[in-house]
Amino acid sequence: MVTRKKPAPAEPSGPPADVVEVQQRLTVAMPQPRCELDHKDAWTLLIATILSAQSTDRTVNTVTPLLFAKWPTPGALAAAARADVEAVVHRTGFFRNKAKAIQGASLAVHQQHAGQVPRDMPALLQLPGVARKTANVVLGVAYRIAAGIVVDTHVTRTSQRLGLTTATTAEKVEHDLSAKFPREQWIDIGHRLLLLGRYVCLAKGPKCEDCPLFEICPSHTGQVQGTWQDRAEHLRLALLPTEGADGVGGE
Repeated sequence: MVTRKKPAPAEPSGPPADVVEVQQRLTVAMPQPRCELDHKDAWTLLIATILSAQSTDRTVNTVTPLLFAKWPTPGALAAAARADVEAVVHRTGFFRNKAKAIQGASLAVHQQHAGQVPRDMPALLQLPGVARKTANVVLGVAYRIAAGIVVDTHVTRTSQRLGLTTATTAEKVEHDLSAKFPREQWIDIGHRLLLLGRYVCLAKGPKCEDCPLFEICPSHTGQVQGTWQDRAEHLRLALLPTEGADGVGGE
């Protein structure tokens, strides 16, 4: 039996998607977009986000319970034996670099910020292992501070396919999106585009027929299913939290 492969998405062949329509439709589909990394506070979110690089949120969510049970504070994690930390985070990949980064970040939080993760971009970017994506996740999710837009591979892909950017670097994609969406939407639009890319606008075999943005996307392929409201509701239900669900970072 021959299985037909779904066609790869085309390059944008029409005008860019209208940002107002993008925001409206994704808000219906994801009224309260959530970060899928399990966390209790800004520090646990910071550590989980660092660990999520080149890994999946699901994997990170299986590692962090033990990590934070053994070392429940920035000071405790910073003082732990490196080999012990490496053993716990091994499954997330690049475990030596990640263990060094999370211990270095925890040490800085403990010694320089009285155990509190800083609330501003410049201070966060001084922490080991922290670049703009991680800083935007922490500021937006933990503190609801809109300093920028979270950009990962999913956000880059969906933004390019929607014609919202032609940039290929995260910094330039963030710049383009920040210019198009008002600041009060920055936190949520980043997570909405990320979740859209994770569950619908896949790198290979995108589910265009299930996408609430089908009609306004210049890169769509195939045949659409139902109204955009129907597809938005389907996506909303698919993203409802469930026990053991995939826990911002990985593919």
